[in-house]
Amino acid sequence: MTTLASPEHSTSPDPAATRDRRPKPRLGFNTRVSFPTGEAARGLREGIELFRAAEALGYQSGWAYQRHFDNYLSSPLPFFAAAGQHTERITLGSAVIPMRYQDPVLLAEAAGTADLLTGGRLQLAFSSGTDIWDDVFGGVATDARAEGQRRLARFLAGVAGETLHTVTAPRGPAGPAPGTELKVTPHSPGLRDRIWYGSGHIASAVQAARQGLRLITGTVLHEVTGESFPVYQARLIGEYRAAWAAAHGTPPPPVAVAASILPGTTPALRETYAAYDLQRRTEGPAASRPKGALRPALSAELPKGFLMSPVYHGDPDAVTEAVLADPGLSAADELVLFPPPAFGLAQNIRLLTDLARTVAPALGWAPAG
Repeated sequence: MTTLASPEHSTSPDPAATRDRRPKPRLGFNTRVSFPTGEAARGLREGIELFRAAEALGYQSGWAYQRHFDNYLSSPLPFFAAAGQHTERITLGSAVIPMRYQDPVLLAEAAGTADLLTGGRLQLAFSSGTDIWDDVFGGVATDARAEGQRRLARFLAGVAGETLHTVTAPRGPAGPAPGTELKVTPHSPGLRDRIWYGSGHIASAVQAARQGLRLITGTVLHEVTGESFPVYQARLIGEYRAAWAAAHGTPPPPVAVAASILPGTTPALRETYAAYDLQRRTEGPAASRPKGALRPALSAELPKGFLMSPVYHGDPDAVTEAVLADPGLSAADELVLFPPPAFGLAQNIRLLTDLARTVAPALGWAPAG
């Protein structure tokens, strides 16, 4: 199991972090919209309430994770359409949607609809996905990454308003006439420029830059050898920015990084956050699950080359110092809080409040509005 850092392990600022310490004009959070078994309706309502609370605190972005067949949000776009009706300003982002099991045209239609309903606030991040659910969704001849990329390209063409097909022959009396160009409707102008890629290693970050996709990176990296999580993450961000400049000849867009940053403003909170850090170190992906959630076959032991991000916890000053010393977090333009997945609404709101009032201002952040 990879050793995870906390403020207690940080002694002095990393020189790389000092050289590339960027202010954080945007602050966000990433929720799994989790719920105990049988309480999905309450979990979804509380998920919307969390977006409302974050907007009131001045957060610029809210993100939600997609997870199938478990006690978490499985269909982000209807959720975002609903959350958009209860908020006015905060952006609504998926982090991430695996493309392997998505119908790209149907997804482009849903994305355009949700974006228009929310006033152009959608920020969709994708990954290629894995073959974990092939027994349910059905397998394909190509490998998971190649299939995910094929579907992503089709989706990108759809949301960009490109012609997906030109009719050559009518199909029934109600079908369009030959020569008709078929495009995704409704089309939401500008949505294509708000598509992100959730990258866990340098090669996919470079490819995302060449595809003109924004970059978000987070709590798991892979294909890492001989480097710490923060150092590799900083290098990943640097490679992305260099690839973007080479491919497009323009400055790269802002980069977002998700991280577990848990400032404890009371002894009880510090104890709770320390317990989560310990659980994550010992249980790995199985840590902090809502009651009834699936237990992963892979527990504490991650595959070779995989790293989990540090959990920064302790008193706010120590957490601030640790964040400033982390080269990956320093290189980012947007900081996205990753709360423990099993936290309830009150715990999440308290954490968002404490982060906004203690650590975030020291990073150059100011609340929206």
